[in-house]
Amino acid sequence: MKNQLVMIGNGMAGARCIEEIIKRQPDLYDITMIGDEPYPNYNRIMLSNVLQGKTSFDEININDWAWYEANRIRLISNEHVTRIRREDRQIETDKGTIVSYDTLIIATGSSAFILPVPGHDLEGVVGFRTIADTEAMMESAKTYKKAVVIGGGLLGLEAARGLLDRGMDVHVVHLLSDLMEMQLDHAAATLLKRDLEKQGMKFLMEKKTTEIYGEDRVQGIRFEDGTSVECDLVVMAVGIRPNVAIAREAGLEVNRAIRVNDRMQTSDPAIYAVGECAEHRGIAYGLVAPLYEQGAVLADHLTGKPTTGYQGSILSTQLKVAGCDLFSGGEIHPCENTKAIVVQDECLGTYKKVLVRDNKVVGVVLYGDASDGTRLFSMLKKQSDISEFTNASVLHKAGEESGLDVATMNADETVCGCNGVTKGSIVGAILEHGLTTFNEVKTITKAGGSCGKCRGMVEAILAHTLGDKFDASAEANGMCGCTLLSRDEVVAAIKEKGLHTPREVRNVLGFKHEEGCSKCRPALNYYLRMLRPNEYEDDKASRFVNERMEGNIQKDGTFSVIPRMYGGTTTPEDLIRIGEVAKKYNVPLVKITGAARVGLYGVNKEDVPKVWADLEMRSGYAYSKSLRNVKSCVGAQFCRFGTQDSLGLGIRLEKEIEMVDTPHKMKMGVSGCPRNCAEVLTKDFGVVCVENGYQLYVGGNGGTEVRECDSLMTVTTEDEVILMAKAYVQMYRETGIYGERTAPWVERVGVDTVRMTLADQAQAAALAAKFEHARDTYKEAWGEALVNKQRTALYTVEKR
Repeated sequence: MKNQLVMIGNGMAGARCIEEIIKRQPDLYDITMIGDEPYPNYNRIMLSNVLQGKTSFDEININDWAWYEANRIRLISNEHVTRIRREDRQIETDKGTIVSYDTLIIATGSSAFILPVPGHDLEGVVGFRTIADTEAMMESAKTYKKAVVIGGGLLGLEAARGLLDRGMDVHVVHLLSDLMEMQLDHAAATLLKRDLEKQGMKFLMEKKTTEIYGEDRVQGIRFEDGTSVECDLVVMAVGIRPNVAIAREAGLEVNRAIRVNDRMQTSDPAIYAVGECAEHRGIAYGLVAPLYEQGAVLADHLTGKPTTGYQGSILSTQLKVAGCDLFSGGEIHPCENTKAIVVQDECLGTYKKVLVRDNKVVGVVLYGDASDGTRLFSMLKKQSDISEFTNASVLHKAGEESGLDVATMNADETVCGCNGVTKGSIVGAILEHGLTTFNEVKTITKAGGSCGKCRGMVEAILAHTLGDKFDASAEANGMCGCTLLSRDEVVAAIKEKGLHTPREVRNVLGFKHEEGCSKCRPALNYYLRMLRPNEYEDDKASRFVNERMEGNIQKDGTFSVIPRMYGGTTTPEDLIRIGEVAKKYNVPLVKITGAARVGLYGVNKEDVPKVWADLEMRSGYAYSKSLRNVKSCVGAQFCRFGTQDSLGLGIRLEKEIEMVDTPHKMKMGVSGCPRNCAEVLTKDFGVVCVENGYQLYVGGNGGTEVRECDSLMTVTTEDEVILMAKAYVQMYRETGIYGERTAPWVERVGVDTVRMTLADQAQAAALAAKFEHARDTYKEAWGEALVNKQRTALYTVEKR
């Protein structure tokens, strides 16, 4: 007979612990879970989204009823455990159910703290902790119009936002002078209060509630200073209280919460505790990420897996409070031996503070722009030496700032703080289950399943792991998940409304996420650069990591360096230099690539700029969404079958088209005769040399879905080939969807449309002229990067 594992509680921390046990040894225990709510396991973090009308109760289920059945878990719902009989190893519920256990886990969580003031038991006074609380607020908002939320922390502000959205007049009452004082310093809290007031929230700061008055239902609140405010609904959001009564009555050691050791074991060796009801080394954690860490440690212990035990957690919080982004981690307030780096932009309403001690980050507070949170918190956890980092930068160009590259993140770094999901877990799930979309990753790993702030990072990991196989548009009805507008509608609006920056586009067009997502950020950067080549400054930070770093990152974190070799040709001097550089920097692999280049693979990150400087060659753009290469045969110069100088034409095409951004990567080819040695009929643009001229082909693809080119036209001179190539690429640039190869683009717009457009000499000439104008705004990537210290600083390796 299997050991009987019983869990008191069916909340987020407890259920995650059971998931971890099942993941390790699914058949080790007979498992019983007892919850006092009539629901399966759900995400309490998402209750504010339900209140605000962004989602439904059904959509916040973490594990539905079928999950318990599939994993052979006995779930006793809507029953409250009233007694633990330690001597008999049994528990008893309020409905008389008795369950025996060999191992017991207490995961009773916590309850909303209700201020014990007169009137706290009146109708219309609720906490904000459960589905029932949320339903009560939603019902009240249908009838009543005045609400008071007591508590200016996260839950209180989220409740206030939800009640505002439901048409209520809302006052937030807070005991202290600053909102969210546990996460924000005074400056950030001031910005938050200002932004929330703009949304319609009203604040009563430094107010101590002494009475809730009314007859049958609440009518108002009185404060210690003699003032009062009328209301029909009071929401208590003043904190939580660990549910420890059952443990205390059973004689377990209890302080503020149930005391546990590093194995999450209580004073009774057969009983464990996890979650908000547990106290480890004097700390009872209230954030979900450390609670999930506790569950994983306990799962290791209970399944016999070696573990060092739970060592405590360094806390961080990344939130969107009523639409306002913030991040905090580590220490919040400076002391005698810390120094602060502070950058505040009153124009944008952003505030960033980093606390430093002994050249190491010990605290982070960000408001308005929390994009640096993961990167800075990673430095805090690693205790990185920051002596070589630039402390602050003012009025730098957008592309000169970079957040944490997913390629350089360690596998154990947390991506989803709400659900405690690491980069390694996400990558493992992608590879193991063949995941290709954000929603699939969310389903398997739960990353992004709560507040959604990490969606961009999750999609960036998908893009890095899958490369060109990742399509962020696969689950979006519009251009991306942030908007229902199509690509054409967004581009038209940019033109009509005179929009000039991605942020302006997202704000004016009402994108769901102000910061955008991993699909629209690079797409908007591309569209604006394409539409406004002279005005728009390329935002490198919005590009995918390989483009941002001007090189492909390999699976071990090293880089490939692939210089341009026009038409696959080189010189003895360049070959010697490549060999000398490869030897100097101990490059482990030197290979002829499929694009007829000599590639250096395995270059250490810090050596990449030095390698490029020593090579003194142009970038081959092997990482870019632009022309990668033009494949050609030797043609009439050497081949007895060659009809034209295909090699010379290939080199000329490459020089004329290179560098300019396109919706996706492009490959071209020129064959010197119909024998087609350059395999041009599966290229984005192909040329077959014949006796009387040049046959042009478009829309081919030699990748996972092979598509043979469509015939475009036949021209008689090289100059016509070049003109048609430029016109064709510009047409693709102007009408292609970002991330769309020419093969699906030709099928979408129709090959006849492409033919008719380019057959019109005036239209073709106009398109070619626009392409040339755009090309004049580009500079060779590595020649530009090597003189830009902020760009080369991206290759600095942190000291450990």
